[in-house]
Amino acid sequence: MSNNENNEIRDSFTSKTGFILACIGSAVGMGNIWLFPYRVGQFGGAAFLIPYIIFIVLLGYTGLMGEFAFGRMTQTGPIGSFKKALETKNKNWGGFLGIIPVVGAFGIAVGYAVVVGWFLRFLGGFITGSAMSAADSGAYFGELASPFGSIIWHLLALILVSIVLISGISKGIETMNKIMMPAFYILFVIVMVRVFMLDGAFEGIKYLVVPKWSSLMEPKTWIYALGQAFFSLSLAGSGMIVYGSYLKRDVDIMSSAKNTVIFDTLGAFLAGLVIIPAVFAFNLDPASGPPLLFITIPSVFKLMPFGRLFGVIFFISVLFASITSLMNLLEVPIEAVQSTFKLKRKLSVFIVVGAAFIFGLFAEDGNNLGVLMDFVSIYIIPIGAFIAAVMFFWVIGIKKAKYEIECGTDKKLGKLFEISAKYVFVFLTIFVFIAGILLGGIG
Repeated sequence: MSNNENNEIRDSFTSKTGFILACIGSAVGMGNIWLFPYRVGQFGGAAFLIPYIIFIVLLGYTGLMGEFAFGRMTQTGPIGSFKKALETKNKNWGGFLGIIPVVGAFGIAVGYAVVVGWFLRFLGGFITGSAMSAADSGAYFGELASPFGSIIWHLLALILVSIVLISGISKGIETMNKIMMPAFYILFVIVMVRVFMLDGAFEGIKYLVVPKWSSLMEPKTWIYALGQAFFSLSLAGSGMIVYGSYLKRDVDIMSSAKNTVIFDTLGAFLAGLVIIPAVFAFNLDPASGPPLLFITIPSVFKLMPFGRLFGVIFFISVLFASITSLMNLLEVPIEAVQSTFKLKRKLSVFIVVGAAFIFGLFAEDGNNLGVLMDFVSIYIIPIGAFIAAVMFFWVIGIKKAKYEIECGTDKKLGKLFEISAKYVFVFLTIFVFIAGILLGGIG
């Protein structure tokens, strides 16, 4: 089958708005909700936002635009993209390198599916009242995060996402992101307004927004700000390349990347303004990771007037954020299976989701889940982003890369972009890899 025929039958996003919302849906996830508020408080309050904004703008300007354009140019995922890139140099082993980011996306998807199942369980618990009446929120979560402790909820999460993925890009992923992402922001604002009315919430707001300028002199502030920005934008040489491959030539990639950066940052800060003031209002620990969302926050809702109602609203919103991220993660191996083995989409979804469920059974134990997510995020994701950057900006070449990014807009990229993409971004992917190993993960 020729490339032209492949392009004609390949599903695509029907609008720039749909594409941007899908990318925002991929970017706004657990890193924004259970890690960003903690990092802001840990590294200088509002002072942390300075290096964070510098890095997220830089990464959006280089890596994010690059992955979008790389996918659109090749009309395929990482395996096909890396293969086509090296074929321009008469090398035929690029496809093997493309397996690395596909494995990375699948590994994170395995863990993410478990977490989405937990959100479903807690949403059900607040609807029925069982999460409110539980004597100990830690024990309530502990039963769920035990070996094989959430099989039904884990399976339900994957079934729900599969229904969307089987429907394809325009009818499935695009449509659901158009519903879920606006709803996420609206619901979070509703909870934020309620949280601001709590006695003691102002101390939490101060914790977030009052800058401790001395933190900017600490190297770790800059390192963790880089990690937060890097992982928040889903830079991995995988999901954003795949979404880019479903993009039409007349869509403005520069504008799409800018909007993804803006709304991803807004989602992270909004999460901070909900979670930290609520935690401070009841003198609880602003921990990071699963304990924050599944132990601390449920404890807040138990103490809050109308807590059950706001618990339902909160868990619907974080469920939407996690489902849209999981769709992107699973789409990477689904596209790889579909393209490599020329299978129907429905069968490709069934194979990938089935494998994710089987592997995920062993990740239902919270300890195993942490090990899996840490390994993939520390070792595989930065390597995938590094290879993708080298393939596009060096192997394909910066002139061709610029041309591809500029398609769909009248704006032109200057010399600063060439230096930033070829040298700064590629160096940063290596730095994220090394820092992650030395510090046990930075995002």
